[in-house]
Amino acid sequence: MNWDQIEGKWKRFRGSARERWGKVTSNNWETLAGKKDQLAGRIQEEYGVVKAKAEERADGRALAQKGSDRESQAATRL
Repeated sequence: MNWDQIEGKWKRFRGSARERWGKVTSNNWETLAGKKDQLAGRIQEEYGVVKAKAEERADGRALAQKGSDRESQAATRL
């Protein structure tokens, strides 16, 4: 779990609380703001997941590239 996901979860939690407060006080603007915060949190959580997967793939490819570079250098030495 990275910080983007943690921040996304926090936004969802905050949005849920804000939406409930809007319902308790019959404040439609606060309810809508809470729903908006929840949506932003969900998007950020998903972005964090996608970002983490992209970084893992990039790291994997970099390691694979280093391995193939070493093999080619060893072959040229022979």
